[in-house]
Amino acid sequence: MRYFHRTALPPDQVLEEADQFLGGRLETSERAARARVYQGSIGVIRVTVRAEGGHYTLITASTDQVGESEADKLTKRFLGRVHQRHEPHYELRGAY
Repeated sequence: MRYFHRTALPPDQVLEEADQFLGGRLETSERAARARVYQGSIGVIRVTVRAEGGHYTLITASTDQVGESEADKLTKRFLGRVHQRHEPHYELRGAY
C-alpha cells in the first residue's frame, strides 16, 4: 500500500518524527538524506520526503503489505502524528 500526505513541516522534521515513531518500533535498515526504510516482523515501511510547492513537504509512505495489515496501521498512525505535530489540536481518529 502507498500513502501520501502533504504538510508544512520541513523534510528534516518529518524524518525526525519517522525516526522517533517508526524507528522505535522497527529496525532502521536504510537511511538516506530524504528517505528511511524500517523493517520488522510485520513487514517493510518506506518513507520518502520531498519539498513541494515552496513551503510544503510531500510524504510518501509505503508498505510491502496489502490492505489493513499491522504495517499499514502503523504507517497511518505515523502520518497522523505528523499531522498532529503541525496542528496540535488535530484529533487522531480511527482504529489504527
